[in-house]
Amino acid sequence: MAEGSYPEDMKKGEKTKYRIARSMKECLESTSVDNITVKQITENCGLTRQTFYRNFLDKFDLINWYFDKLLVKSFEHMGKGKTVYEALVKKFTYIQEEQKFFSAAFRYDSQNSLRQHDFELILKFYEDLLCEKTGKVPAENIHFLLEMYCQSSIYMTIKWVTGGLTCTPEELATTLVEGMPGKLTEIFSDLDMLS
Repeated sequence: MAEGSYPEDMKKGEKTKYRIARSMKECLESTSVDNITVKQITENCGLTRQTFYRNFLDKFDLINWYFDKLLVKSFEHMGKGKTVYEALVKKFTYIQEEQKFFSAAFRYDSQNSLRQHDFELILKFYEDLLCEKTGKVPAENIHFLLEMYCQSSIYMTIKWVTGGLTCTPEELATTLVEGMPGKLTEIFSDLDMLS
């Protein structure tokens, strides 16, 4: 996101949230997530702590909100003509565009971590999508496979964004789709969501 610019589809009142997020990104260039304070974030963008806390619970809530915006943007059309592969490419492209921010955010792995938040969002997304497409809640064995797949996908995403894996968003998406457990591949193929 360019300096001073905001997404075209921004809802009323989100301008302040994006301003705070941009400030957090700037702070992450010189300070780790652990060491950034709300005071530092608000001073950097010229807002008060009260304004910060009207918008976010803490800095982790801010990171997760910003990630949610990215995730919704990348997965919003899946199941409506888009495939898992296409949605993953979009997600990884957005992450790559914000590589410094997400690299720092994913390195933090304690309370309210982005890693756990991403897992919960992706798992819920896939389960809701399957429920919507099939009209029923996924069986326990499918939930297990989705949970396993989502955990490993997030592990590889973090490895990629933090520099431990070198490939393009397209290559990473291809690998993750090819690595999907057979039963999930079958289900997603039957729902025309893979090819």
